[in-house]
Amino acid sequence: MLIKENQWSRRRFLKATGIAGLGALAAPVDKLAMAAETPTMVPTRPFGKTGIDVSILSLGGMFDIASNQLMMKQALRWGVTYWDTADCYQRGSERGMGKYFKKYPQDRQKVFLVSKSDARDPDGMTRLLNRSLKRLKTDYIDLYFVHGIYSIDELDDSTRKWAEKAKAAGKIKFFGFSTHSNMEECMLEAARLGWIDGIMMTYNYRLMHTEGMKRAVNACAKAGIGMTAMKTQGGGSVRTDSDTELELAGRFLEKGFTDAQAKLMAVWQNPDIASICSQMPNMTILMANIAAAVNKTGLSARDTQLLQRYARETRTDYCTGCTNICESAVGEEIPIGDVMRFLMYCRSYGDRHYAMAEFNKLPEKTRRQLARIDYSKAEQRCPQNMSIGKFMREAIKELS
Repeated sequence: MLIKENQWSRRRFLKATGIAGLGALAAPVDKLAMAAETPTMVPTRPFGKTGIDVSILSLGGMFDIASNQLMMKQALRWGVTYWDTADCYQRGSERGMGKYFKKYPQDRQKVFLVSKSDARDPDGMTRLLNRSLKRLKTDYIDLYFVHGIYSIDELDDSTRKWAEKAKAAGKIKFFGFSTHSNMEECMLEAARLGWIDGIMMTYNYRLMHTEGMKRAVNACAKAGIGMTAMKTQGGGSVRTDSDTELELAGRFLEKGFTDAQAKLMAVWQNPDIASICSQMPNMTILMANIAAAVNKTGLSARDTQLLQRYARETRTDYCTGCTNICESAVGEEIPIGDVMRFLMYCRSYGDRHYAMAEFNKLPEKTRRQLARIDYSKAEQRCPQNMSIGKFMREAIKELS
């Protein structure tokens, strides 16, 4: 038995993790605390062809930033200089960063600031950009995204002209989009456009080795597009239900870091990924992620193989965002990808309040239809063999 060879029993694993989330982080955080006494900083990488270097770890703003001002100061001190927010993020994300910049205006020049627009039309984008500038207490945003596109068709020549005008006015420096769905197609098309500076996409140990994602990343790298990875945990913490899961989680603990840190390190193995955007709502997670960023050890070939094996064995539980397949199979406007994402916020991020709020923004008619739709064709076409109907019913139960 593989587990026996590694001398990593279920009892030993549970004993190690029984001191729990914080216990698992103790070793790397202690290393970081010692490193923080020296000038150790989060490394940087070039962001595409922009000429800007960004920290490989980005502070994701989907949390109550207003009450985390000290944490923001500490993040900057350790070199987390890429900060991400959006006009639609709840809990005052933009206002929280604006509060910080108002108190520490000298720090604005140190931060690569990203915000996003839910609007697609030029007038709407102008309105939201101006509102974001006001909230953020700044006169420019480094990188401005159209938020969460499903298809490159959501951008057209009027979008390009709008971006050029906003750049000329000094309100933004760079322009691009974020995407949770059909990422590979959106990225491949963006590489052909010639005027996209940056992309934020779902990218993790589950997706990075697929042929489609590798082609998309290579195309964007050749086009000089800066890439930021999000959703890098790929569905949350490693469970302990199988031998593979036990071996994987136990292996990382023995090496001094957690499976969550290992997943970040797997993404950083690709030099074309400029940064990882991570939601870090407290100092513990911030320190753990920084510890992973400054770790010089890296993952071994065996570590990478184990992650890939785990991804294969648990693929039926993870939505990869190829919504053009499942949603077209249903034949109605049912946002399967969005509902899967809301479930992820609830289950993987532990943010049920936000997940419920987003789910209940769906039209009432759509929420009623979720339970009545026949998902059999969508399930037959799903590359992950997911039980889509089961997940939709669970979403109704958990998020309504």
